[in-house]
Amino acid sequence: MAETLIINRKEQITETAAKLFRKKGYIATTMRDLAAELGIEAASIYHHVKSKEELLETICFDMANKFIMNAKEVNDIYFNAEEKLRLAIKLHIETITLNQNKSAVFLQEWRNLSEPNLSKFKMLRDQYENQFTIIIIDGENEDIFDFVDKKFAVLSILSTINFVNEWYNPEGKMNAAEIAEKLSNFILGGLRK
Repeated sequence: MAETLIINRKEQITETAAKLFRKKGYIATTMRDLAAELGIEAASIYHHVKSKEELLETICFDMANKFIMNAKEVNDIYFNAEEKLRLAIKLHIETITLNQNKSAVFLQEWRNLSEPNLSKFKMLRDQYENQFTIIIIDGENEDIFDFVDKKFAVLSILSTINFVNEWYNPEGKMNAAEIAEKLSNFILGGLRK
């Protein structure tokens, strides 16, 4: 029971840190800010985490692993490239919209990681991009997609779907699935033969 409370408290601290990092930025957020938001003493936080950077690492690496896991699962499915790309976009947007604060930190604050974590994070980001490159290559090989500059195509796709975090509103006119469908149609329009 005590271990569950510790895990839940650490999750609560991480969630609150993500909210503050998104609102104020990682550098401007202090452990005192975090403690005040949680309604606890700053010293109490250190029973659960070592530092503010540990919180940043946890958020960035947890999100990176979610994205990579989703993309690898997509590439393991026996769909054609168009279906894979639609599913990869859908899962990406679902992950972002279900975790808006953490996604904002993942997308914007990763630059504040120190070495060796910064290099490790960049490797994960490259792995994720590679999963999209595989889909593009599959589409070319299946004669569904035009031959394109793969790096440009992947970065354009990711830039487009990552930007959803900037404007998505859970009470807005479109839900995550509708956004994914519209963006998939738009992106595929530029890739199809």
